[in-house]
Amino acid sequence: MEPLKEYQQKRRFTKTTEPAPKKKSSRSGKLFVVQKHRASHLHYDLRLEIDGVLKSWAVPKGPSLDPAVRRLAMAVEDHPIDYADFEGIIPEGEYGGGTVMVWDRGTYIPESQMTSDFGRGELKFTLQGVKLKGSWVLVRTKGRQWLLIKHSDQYASTADITLSDPRSVVTQRTLAEIAADEGGNVAKAATGDPAVLPRPVMDCRKRRSPATSAKSSI
Repeated sequence: MEPLKEYQQKRRFTKTTEPAPKKKSSRSGKLFVVQKHRASHLHYDLRLEIDGVLKSWAVPKGPSLDPAVRRLAMAVEDHPIDYADFEGIIPEGEYGGGTVMVWDRGTYIPESQMTSDFGRGELKFTLQGVKLKGSWVLVRTKGRQWLLIKHSDQYASTADITLSDPRSVVTQRTLAEIAADEGGNVAKAATGDPAVLPRPVMDCRKRRSPATSAKSSI
């Protein structure tokens, strides 16, 4: 299947504001993004720019900084590079309906041959994000199932970063704030936010989403 065909088939761009597929690359050519997504359930979508698309994995429990923890990562369809800027609402009833946050993003340094090693099922890379840094590996176990594992380095920790740093790196909003600002289901989105937030919720209510602010220059 040609790149992004599955992505296009699953979406109705007359209904959703997600970016339509097109071929392009980021400035660095090595973009990564993690999007926190409260759809039918909460999960984190890890996306790595490889060969002009964002190769993508849904990580149900989110990334762990603890090398002893192996996170399930389910491979999903490739996404366009522009998707790294998407923060907002996918309408209910559409594929992935719910609230999307840009939880982390930056660039990565390959520690392996990304194109060939993707086919072999083992990708090693160093993340240079706001929240996620250092060396990581994705290992395929069977079918679409992979494991996301943090390597032992100076950035490893037993702290749960999904709880300690739950806000958007672009707008500093919570999922509930994004839903409130963009016309989504606030009650549903709020179930993806920690029960106790590190900062008062009202700090960032007037922030705008990436769709209405400057695009990433990565």
